[in-house]
Parts: sequence; C-alpha cells; structure tokens
Amino acid sequence: MATDTLKSTTGASGASAVRRLLLDNGALTALIALVIAMSALSGDFLTTDNLLNIGVQAAVTAILAFGVTFVIVSAGIDLSVGSVAALSATVLAWMATSQGVPVWIAVILAVATGIACGLVNGVLISYGKLPPFIATLAMLSVGRGLSLVISQGSPIAFPESVSHLGDTLGGWLPVPVLVMLVMGLITALILGRTYIGRSMYAIGGNEEAARLSGLRVKKQKLAIYALSGLFAAAAGIVLASRLSSAQPQAAQGYELDAIAAVVIGGASLAGGTGKASGTLIGALILAVLRNGLNLLSVSAFWQQVVIGVVIALAVLLDTLRRKAGATPVAAGTGAPGGRGKQAATYIIAAVVAAAVVGAMSFLHNGSSSSATKKVGLSLSTLNNPFFVQIKSGAQQEAKKLGVDLTVTDAQNDASQQANQLQNFTSSGLGSIIVNPVDSDAAGPAVRSANKAGIPVVGVDRGVNKADTAALVASDNIAGGKLGAKAMAEKLGGKGKIVILQGLAGTSASRERGAGFAEGLKAYPGIEVVARQPADFDRTKGLDVMTNLLQAHPDIQGVFAENDEMALGAVKALGSKAGTSVSVIGFDGEPDGLKAVKDGTMYASVAQQPKELGRIAVENALNAAEGKTVDKTVMVPVKVVTKENVAGFGG
Repeated sequence: MATDTLKSTTGASGASAVRRLLLDNGALTALIALVIAMSALSGDFLTTDNLLNIGVQAAVTAILAFGVTFVIVSAGIDLSVGSVAALSATVLAWMATSQGVPVWIAVILAVATGIACGLVNGVLISYGKLPPFIATLAMLSVGRGLSLVISQGSPIAFPESVSHLGDTLGGWLPVPVLVMLVMGLITALILGRTYIGRSMYAIGGNEEAARLSGLRVKKQKLAIYALSGLFAAAAGIVLASRLSSAQPQAAQGYELDAIAAVVIGGASLAGGTGKASGTLIGALILAVLRNGLNLLSVSAFWQQVVIGVVIALAVLLDTLRRKAGATPVAAGTGAPGGRGKQAATYIIAAVVAAAVVGAMSFLHNGSSSSATKKVGLSLSTLNNPFFVQIKSGAQQEAKKLGVDLTVTDAQNDASQQANQLQNFTSSGLGSIIVNPVDSDAAGPAVRSANKAGIPVVGVDRGVNKADTAALVASDNIAGGKLGAKAMAEKLGGKGKIVILQGLAGTSASRERGAGFAEGLKAYPGIEVVARQPADFDRTKGLDVMTNLLQAHPDIQGVFAENDEMALGAVKALGSKAGTSVSVIGFDGEPDGLKAVKDGTMYASVAQQPKELGRIAVENALNAAEGKTVDKTVMVPVKVVTKENVAGFGG
C-alpha cells in the first residue's frame, strides 16, 4: 500500500514538474514544436543553408527586440525603433558617400544618432511627462521624415567596408548572426549583472516604490531609452549592410515585430519581467514561422493572420502561466540553482532539436522531385491591382505549362523581399522571378541565387549588380515621356499641372518621374506647380490632391505615377475631373481604364501586366531547362485614351 501511494505521488509530481517546465519555458517549447512541424511538412526546411537563412532573417528583428526588452522590462514601450534604425543607416551612408566623411566617423555618427533619438524619447517621457506610446510614436514620424529628407527619398549606396557586415565568414557563417549573438550576450549582461539592469526590473515592478527607495527613476529612463536607440542603430546598420544600401523606407513595421518577439519570449507588457534568451527565442519563432510558411507556399495574406494568432497565444500563455503560479524570474535574481536548471533546460532542448533534425533528415532522405518546374515569384506588393494582374498572368501561364509556382508578397519592404529570395534559394527551386522593391537592394539576394546556380528573371523592374537570365519589363522612362507628351498635347502646350509621386525610393517612381520631367523639357509652357508623394495609394492620392487644390485651385492637369493615385485625384477633383482638369495615370489597370472610358481620366500610360507575368514564367522555365532566353524582353507601352480604350486588351 505504501509502495502504491509512493508511486502515485511520484507520478503526480513528475507530471506536475513537466507541466511546470512547459509553462516556465513556453516560448522554447513553442520553438521546438514549430521546428518539428516545419521539418515534417517541408523537406527543404532542415537544410544547413535554410537554417542559416533563418538566423540571418531573425538577426535584425532580434537586435531591435533586445533594445525594446530594456524598455518593456521597465514597463515602457518604444514604437520608434524601426524609424530610428532607418535614420541611423541613412546618416551613415549619406555621411560616408555624399559628404566624404571617413567611414569610421560615419559609423560613430550613426550610432550617436540612434542614442540621440533614444535620449529625446527619454526626455519627453521622464521630464515632459508624455506617455511612452505618444512620445515614441512622435519619434517614429520624425525619424522616418528625417531619413526621407536626408536621402531625398532615394536609397543611398552603403560603404563597402561596412557592407561586409552582411556577408559571411569562411563562406558559410553569416556575420549578422554573429552580431545578433553578441548583442544578445550584451543584453543578458546588462539585465543580469549591472545596476541599470536591476533598476529596469525595479521600475517595471513598481515605479513609485523604486523612486521612494532612492532610485533616480528619471535618469534611469534616459539611459533605458538611449540603450534602445543604440540597439536600433546597430540593427539599422546590419539591415543596410544586407541590402548594400540605406533604404529611407526600411524597417517599416519592425517595431511591432520587435515588441512581438519580446512578448512571445515571455516578457510582460506590464513590466518587471523579461530576459534576453526569451527575446531571442521570440525572434526565432517569428523567423521560423515566416520561413516555413514561405517554403509551404502559404499565402502572404494568411501569413499575417498566423503571426497575429501566435502573438495572441503567447500573451494567453503568459496569463495561464501566471494563474498557474509559474512566475518568471527576473534575470540575475533567481535562486542559486536556477541558472543550472535553466542551462539544463536549454541542453535538453538542444538534444531534442538535434534528434528532430536527424529524424526528419532521415525521413526526407531519398525523396526526389524535379525542381526544374518549381518557380518562385517575389512581388514587391500585392496591395496594388497592377501587381495582382502580374500574379494572375503568371499563375495562368504556370498552370498551362505545369509549373509549380510559389508567390510571395514583399509588402514594399526590401529586407522582407531579400528574406523571401533567400528562402527560394535554399529551397533549390528551378528558377526565381523577382519584381524588386528596389533594384539595388535586391542585388545581394540575387547574387546568392547566382552562386547557387539558380537562374533569376526580373519582371517590371531590373536588378542591379547581379546577373539575371532575363528582364521582362516595360520602359518606365519611355512611359513617362509618353505621359508628358500626352499631357502637353491635351493642354495645348501650356498650363499648370501637379505631379503625384509614388513610393519614395522605388525604381518605378524614380524612372516614371524622370521620364515625365525629361518629356516636359520640350514644352516650356507647361508649369509644374507642385510635386507631392502619395505612395502609389488611392486614399493618399485623394488626400494629397485635396490639399494641393487648396493651394493651387487653378491647375489644368494632374500626372500621377500610377492609376491608383490618379483615381484618388479624380475623386478629389470631383466635377473638374475630365472637364477643366485632365488627369493622366500610369499602368492601365482595370479601374483606371474604366475611368478613361468614362471620361474622368484623360489617359493612362498602359502596361500589360498579365503579359508581363506570362512572359516571365515562360522565360523562367526556359532558363531552368537550360534553353536560350533573350536578355531583355520589352512589353509594349501605349497611351490609352477614350478613343482607343475599347481596343486595348490589357
């Protein structure tokens, strides 16, 4: 009887210990489960190249998140880290290239920029009494604006000596991964071994009690936000190094990923808890999710849904953990045996992960399928009908030719597109099609595909400093010139016009704008009274045009660098559109052509997006099979007006 009782008690105790272990290490458990699931679902996941890709793709988010960890542990929030990262990288590139400053001084100035932004946040919060959400939201806008002002909206080439941060050591070990690990160790040291680290936990646990105990809370917050700015600057430099250019629009939305990584890693937004290892695991979970979902050809739209669900589950797990009494221990404050127990947990996790790697490698060993007819298509965005039509044309041709086509959406983020291209490369696809967010930023990832022997086809936009088997595109500069000619002829060679520009930094906006400006030189009677960006977006086109009409009510023409902005301008102009004001768009998308037919838009410089997608897939398959393809395939562009819109096939 005694023996039975003992066994029962021991079994219950063992089950309780396992349950507590899982609750205390929820993020680590989730990471292992994800690795197992992705390994089982995709034979391409557990390759050396792909695992290194995951590390590289997690690096920038993790470095940002380490800085945000300091803020969240102290019960604050920092929404500005993405913009500060972009600003710091832009300062470095601008100083080193345009201003001729020595690179090492430019690096110091970039880091100082990040620290300065953090200090401003700290001053506004500590002495200005602004809520952290508001203060850092303001810095988000200021940082992004300054980045655009300095760069004039265009990417700036990064110094070669600093770009090595985006390379590999020994030809296989990525430098960004090493930087991430070093920054993680520094974070752990600060949190667990320094006075400022202990102050963060004290302030996050109870700020008033910390103040009454003699802690100089205001000065500590200055240091905390300065650290966040420092880590943001480091992340920005690593990101720009990967892309070989400083992108003024880089790291948009990364602040949310950073916060998500910290929360998934076990920190509480209420403050007082959090550790560097948890943040690293949180960043790896996000990277594994995105990488695995890409390999499984899951829609980019569904990927956002999955990420949101994971964040919600992480917070729910934190709530359950607290209710179960499994309270996280602040770094450096655990019991004497706590560190050994934590180390043992990580060793067990490593053993489990190694076993999974071996098992899944054996499971997928020998599975063969021809990669020749597997093609990846990375589009700059699917939030635009033009690129949706490219996707549609590509999918129709892929179905016709029996090609397995995987489509991803970069969401106008050059770094996200670089990740997608790396995933395609590690998957061993037959060929890759890329519609670059930025021609320069896509270069490093395409060069990696070149090294792997995977042919790359550019569509709509070319790739700089890399080899592409073919470029399937319309001539944006020629299209801009055609738009200028059409506008001048409509206005009789004289009049006042405004220009709605596309997303700053994109090659399409630069080329169309340059072509239009070149074309206008032949018509000195045409006066451009305003140029404003509306980011290729219909809503922004409406708002910007509404504002411009207040200052320039007597305009006779509008040139928009895409149809979406033109349609927004038409809405703002109301009855003036098509009567006293002539609107010309670009792309020839269905809504734009309908507006031309209805007479509210005078013309659209029409491309043939479905044809672009179709020809790109055809050339990608031919290149994969070793057939000869033309280096450049130009799809005709034409000005579509009410007179010829009925005969335009699109």
